[in-house]
Amino acid sequence: MQELDILLTRYVDERFSSASSAEQDAFRRLLDTHDTLLYAYFLGQQRPPEQLAALIARIIAHPSGDS
Repeated sequence: MQELDILLTRYVDERFSSASSAEQDAFRRLLDTHDTLLYAYFLGQQRPPEQLAALIARIIAHPSGDS
């Protein structure tokens, strides 16, 4: 799941510190999710819970930190 590691590390490095506290909490919840389920969310194979959907979309839309 190296692809997930890359996406999540970029988010932490480039966006986490400036994210709202609600988004930071969502990211922490995301990290508690099993890797295979995360992979399904990021590939669009399964719909994430509403509280994580916006964050996942943001990470996918701007994987290199571009806004």
